[in-house]
Amino acid sequence: MGEITSFSDRTKASLREALLDAATELLPERGYTALRMADVATHAGVSRQTVYNEFGNKAALAQAVVLRTTSEFLDGIRLRVEHAEDLLAGIREAVVYTIEHARENRLVATTLGTEAGEDLLPFLTTKGEPILTAATEVAAGQYREFEPSLSPESAALLAETVVRLSLSHLVMPTHPADEAAAAVVAVLAPSIRALTTDSSTME
Repeated sequence: MGEITSFSDRTKASLREALLDAATELLPERGYTALRMADVATHAGVSRQTVYNEFGNKAALAQAVVLRTTSEFLDGIRLRVEHAEDLLAGIREAVVYTIEHARENRLVATTLGTEAGEDLLPFLTTKGEPILTAATEVAAGQYREFEPSLSPESAALLAETVVRLSLSHLVMPTHPADEAAAAVVAVLAPSIRALTTDSSTME
């Protein structure tokens, strides 16, 4: 019975990934407004009803694409940050990776730099809470690994600030990635020192 359930789960997960792949391919070409569930179905080789059964509506499908893309970014950030020498170096690595990888990722690059992607931009801004939440949780965990003296609340506040600043540099780029990262670190360094000092003093 367990094996049947496992096979069923794997099949469902595989279908979901195929639909997300199809939507990820189509969104940069058409944008959110012009994307049709029928097009995603055709691209994935399934019926339109299958897409609706899996996601319910186009907004939920697009949000799932955004969250999967965010997860891919966070995996890359983990790999870059885990070998950093300290917290500030880790933050610098994370910001650089985020900005550089955004330019290489077709979906994100389209969102930030083309007319077709304009209607996807709210998923990074006004509708960006799922990204903010996921990235903040991951970053806060990493920060506490570097600085165990950071309280969960301080780590979360610091992480949210870094994520918001990184998104700001993505949406309105005015500096190369390394300069943007250096600016973020320079602004946050005094706060990090204060937070870690306060936490150690309280102990």
